[in-house]
Amino acid sequence: MILSALLVIVVKNAVYSVLFLILSFISASFILFLLECEFVALLFITIYVGAIAVLFLFVVMMLDIKTSQFNKDSFKYFPFASLLGAVFLFEVSFTLSNSFKSNVYINSSFENFYVNWYDKIDSFTEIVSVGQVMYTQYVFQFLVAGNILLLATIAAVVLTVNPNKTSNKNQIIYKQLSRNYKNVLVLSS
Repeated sequence: MILSALLVIVVKNAVYSVLFLILSFISASFILFLLECEFVALLFITIYVGAIAVLFLFVVMMLDIKTSQFNKDSFKYFPFASLLGAVFLFEVSFTLSNSFKSNVYINSSFENFYVNWYDKIDSFTEIVSVGQVMYTQYVFQFLVAGNILLLATIAAVVLTVNPNKTSNKNQIIYKQLSRNYKNVLVLSS
C-alpha cells in the first residue's frame, strides 16, 4: 500500500497515477479485511474506489489524452506481468496448502481439516450482523433507497437519449463554396 501510494506521486502519467491510487485504496481495504472489519472494507472499496474511479474518468476525459500516446507494444510488459502472475499463483497455492493438510494414506494435499461446526454456528461476522439489522429492522428504508437509486438510473439513461438527434452529419459542399464576404464573420482587432 505504501509503494502504490508513493507511485501515485512519482508517476508522471495521469492514468497510471489514478490506477496506483485505486490500487492503494484496494490494498487498504485488504488490510481492513485482515483486521476483520468487513463492512468498513466493503464500504471503502465501494465508495472510494467507485467514486474516485468515476471522478478520474471524467478528469481523463477532460484532459483529452491522445490515443497516439499509448504504445500498442504490450509485449514489453510481459516479464513484469508474468512475475506478478507467478507471485499471485504462489500466494494462492501457499494459502491452499495451509488450509488443507496432506494425508499419509492418500497422496493428495487437498484433504480438508476437521472443522468443529458447532463452534461456528453462533459466530457472526460484522457484515452478517449489519445485513441482519438492515434486512429486518430497516427493510422498508432499504427498499425505498433502492427504488430511488433505480429511478435515478432510469432517469439518467432517459436524459441521455435524444431521439431527435440524427447520427449522420451531412456536408453541403455547394453551400460552403458559394460563400461571399457578406455572410462571413470577420473578426477585426
